[in-house]
Amino acid sequence: MRKIIIIPALVLFIQGCMVGPDYRRPTVDTPQDWRFQEQETRDLVDTQWWEQFDDPVLNDLIMIGLAENKDVKIAAARIEQFAGQYITTRAALFPQIGSGASFGRGRASEKGPAPLSSAIENPADSYLTQFGASWEIDLWGKLRRAKESARADILSSEEARRGIILSLVSSIATGYINLRDLDRQLEIAQATAKSREESYSIFELRFNGGIVSELELSQVNSQYEEALATIPVIRKSIAQQENALSVLLGRNPGPIPRGKTIDQLALPLVPAGLPSDLLARRPDIRQAEQNLISANAQIGVAKAQYFPSISLTGLFGWSSTDINRLFMGPAQTWSYAAQVAAPIFTAGAIYGQVKSAEAFQQQLLIVYQQTIQNAFRDVNDALIDRKSTMEQVQAQDNQLKSLGKYARTARLRYDNGYTSYIEVLDAERSLFNVQLSQAQTKGFLFQSVVNIYKSMGGGWITLAEQQTMPSGKGQ
Repeated sequence: MRKIIIIPALVLFIQGCMVGPDYRRPTVDTPQDWRFQEQETRDLVDTQWWEQFDDPVLNDLIMIGLAENKDVKIAAARIEQFAGQYITTRAALFPQIGSGASFGRGRASEKGPAPLSSAIENPADSYLTQFGASWEIDLWGKLRRAKESARADILSSEEARRGIILSLVSSIATGYINLRDLDRQLEIAQATAKSREESYSIFELRFNGGIVSELELSQVNSQYEEALATIPVIRKSIAQQENALSVLLGRNPGPIPRGKTIDQLALPLVPAGLPSDLLARRPDIRQAEQNLISANAQIGVAKAQYFPSISLTGLFGWSSTDINRLFMGPAQTWSYAAQVAAPIFTAGAIYGQVKSAEAFQQQLLIVYQQTIQNAFRDVNDALIDRKSTMEQVQAQDNQLKSLGKYARTARLRYDNGYTSYIEVLDAERSLFNVQLSQAQTKGFLFQSVVNIYKSMGGGWITLAEQQTMPSGKGQ
């Protein structure tokens, strides 16, 4: 009994040693400020920023997507997969205990070289029941490093799920904005086509009365057909955008409800944040770090194979030919043993595994650094995109005012016989094109703000993540 107590105590004392490098977060060259700064920012990264659009329909679509999107559900199942692998890996640290029982009946030959005693029953029954235990002592930390790696894999899969949620919310918001943008373009095209149809009808009457030439009639008709030709293209884009949004919502392709128009949507404010905050905010950076932690631990798993492994085994049970005497003292059986196995010559197999683990860790270290650099770039790109797009919208507003005046003046000059209809065609075509372009640019402006929130990450991902959980679990 004293040996049984001393040996495990000694093992637990020795288990404080682990081979392989302990993880330390790599030093990151973090800029102090963003390359492009916004003058007015607010701390909004921990809020449900999409509600700033002030469109209840968009809010509902995002909630539906978070609850029903298939990619989110796949990611959740993947977390459970890694959790199961972690439990399996952790179990190796503990003694494994099992039990068994058997019953048999057999007859021995009475004509064999050793005659059977008349006191022995033939045929005879045999009964056996036993408990067995085995325990691999983790002297060098191989199993603990494996557990460390498995835990990092779970956290990596959780960050991957958060990254999917980030992309999902951003994609639904961007898709909805694009849909309302296309709706506005369709309104412009239909209104322009209707106006040009009326002009064509007037010119047709004038042509029949000999007032205008066939050339002018053809020019007006060409302008009318030009507007008509844009309508099917926009309608196709609308249907495709609805289908894309439906899949994001976890539904079959179909129509999408509308709320406010692109002109009625409120422009969200720009969130505040420092570059160093991204290390804690961005799921892709956190995922890359967990992958690095896992690879770092695998180096220890590989190096531990250089050292001896020690296993303890034990067996306790009863064996008898008489079931009534099975649990009596004379039928008792037991054994225990300690096994030691150590590599002597492996032809470089262990060295190869260590070298491979170290090289893989270096790969993931560079991936981690690269992910951070790309994150800085994403935020800077999004900030300059918003600033430039806002300037573009303002310039197009001024351009529309000038073109509207130009079109009215050209029409007046033509009606008074001062110019040909070509000038009117040029003015109205330019006005139509800029109207469509401005509608697109407004959509780009809203999308640029979405990209800022997407690139910065933040606590809003946790709020969104709670919407993917069954009722009560996210509280």
